[in-house]
Amino acid sequence: MSQTNYALAADAVLALHTMFVAFVVFGLVLVLLGGWRDWLWVRNRWFRGIHLLAIAVVVVQAWMGRVCFLTTWEMALRAKADQATYPGAFIAHWLEQLLYYQAPGWVFATAYTAFALLVMVSWFMVPPGGKVDPLP
Repeated sequence: MSQTNYALAADAVLALHTMFVAFVVFGLVLVLLGGWRDWLWVRNRWFRGIHLLAIAVVVVQAWMGRVCFLTTWEMALRAKADQATYPGAFIAHWLEQLLYYQAPGWVFATAYTAFALLVMVSWFMVPPGGKVDPLP
């Protein structure tokens, strides 16, 4: 595979990672807003289960001190494309880039855990199930 193809693959993994983060963050926002607005689709068990599983994976990786496999994959592809890589976690890197914010790993693990707790609380505030229309 050429360096250009590795670079394109790395960009694709970065896009996937960004969509994953957006799903986790905005998924909770939509669940809470949808519960308030009585949107039936936010009670869909598949959507809610996948959302809970997604944040659970993030929390487990963070507390184990592991960098997300998507970050590792992207960096390996960038190295093969002879592009610059960054150390550490995806979120930590972009927070540093966007906000010049640096923190030890436990800070991010705690933040992910707090977010996961909010996702779990949303299961009680906006319980999945009942008569629910499929996703639009």
